[in-house]
Amino acid sequence: MLLVKTLTSSTFKQALIAIGTFGMVVSALFSYVYLSTSSYVRSRSDRGIMTEYSSLQGAYERSGRDGLIALIQQRTADKSFADSVYLLVDPSLAVLGGNLKAWPSTATAASGWTEFRASEPLPNATTRPLVRAMLQTFPGGDRLLVGRDIGDLDSFTDQIKTAMISVAALLFVIAGVASILVTRRTVGRIEQINATSRAIMLSGLDKRIPLRGTHDEWDSVAENLNQMLDRIETLMGEVKQVSDNVAHDLRTPLTRMRGRLEKAYHGQHIGEDDQSLIGDTIADLDAVLRIFSSITRIAHIETQARKGAFRTVNLVEVAGEVVVANEIQDGKPVISIADDGPGIPADQYEHVFKRFYRLEHSRYTPGNGLGLSLVAAVARLHGARIEMLDNAPGLKLKLWFSSPAG
Repeated sequence: MLLVKTLTSSTFKQALIAIGTFGMVVSALFSYVYLSTSSYVRSRSDRGIMTEYSSLQGAYERSGRDGLIALIQQRTADKSFADSVYLLVDPSLAVLGGNLKAWPSTATAASGWTEFRASEPLPNATTRPLVRAMLQTFPGGDRLLVGRDIGDLDSFTDQIKTAMISVAALLFVIAGVASILVTRRTVGRIEQINATSRAIMLSGLDKRIPLRGTHDEWDSVAENLNQMLDRIETLMGEVKQVSDNVAHDLRTPLTRMRGRLEKAYHGQHIGEDDQSLIGDTIADLDAVLRIFSSITRIAHIETQARKGAFRTVNLVEVAGEVVVANEIQDGKPVISIADDGPGIPADQYEHVFKRFYRLEHSRYTPGNGLGLSLVAAVARLHGARIEMLDNAPGLKLKLWFSSPAG
């Protein structure tokens, strides 16, 4: 799951864009280095060929054909010129001297540069050379070819190209792995924050984002968020404490007041009108006392003090006693309750568990908006999740318990 989130995250996509940009820059740089190196190597070879060509041309101009043939024979016999290629032919392309047996068929130009693969190996060689040569046609029709075996040069440039491609591929692999690792770490920290946020939404403000002790920016963010949660929890606790204290402190005087009114209600010296008025007042006080009782009960449940007396129960038996449906979904026990009443609009599902929240805002109908708050508190105490569904008509409520079915 974390790998999927890593590969689909915006951070990884941005990393891929960066890798692509980096790859284009590296490819352009390596291409420039390769072309520059190849050009430099070939230019040095070409200068050597031109130097030798000029020497042979000068011999021809000074001593004619015989002098040129003598110089060619001298060069081919010298081992220091083993990589050099010489060929002198007459106008009919008959060989007059050199270390090639025939004029290359691809060398059709009268003069200039040419490259060709020789039809036979040079003396003391086993492979056919790749030759780069300079051509010249003399006034009498004789043709001269002076060149070098550039197979080693091509092999050298090929090695450079292979090395650069390998380095570029290695850089891409390293960059890709580094991007995945960095993105995975980022997504992992974000997922920790998201998991803590979901836990807070489900169970309350007591959860905190774990710190790794790396003292990096993510630990700093987590620490700041934890401090913010501490502050929010403190403020919420203060507000809740005020309401709980008010409910607790007012119950005693209101109960005493009710007792006095009830005593007066049953007295023998009051008229029917006074008795009716006292009865209505007692009813109103009972309603207020029920509200305060619900508030204090919710507060007591939210302290989770009752967990110490918890024991394992059979949900099937409990559900059977109160006549509701029970089932197993995704390996977890689920209790479902449904009615055919007016229901609750879907956009109000998240609000009805708030204290004193009423769908009927005029608040003329009976009720105080604490019933579902009490349900939510009990559900959180048991680690259950509440799901509301439209029963068409009415409402269907599901309680999902986290403990696996056994």
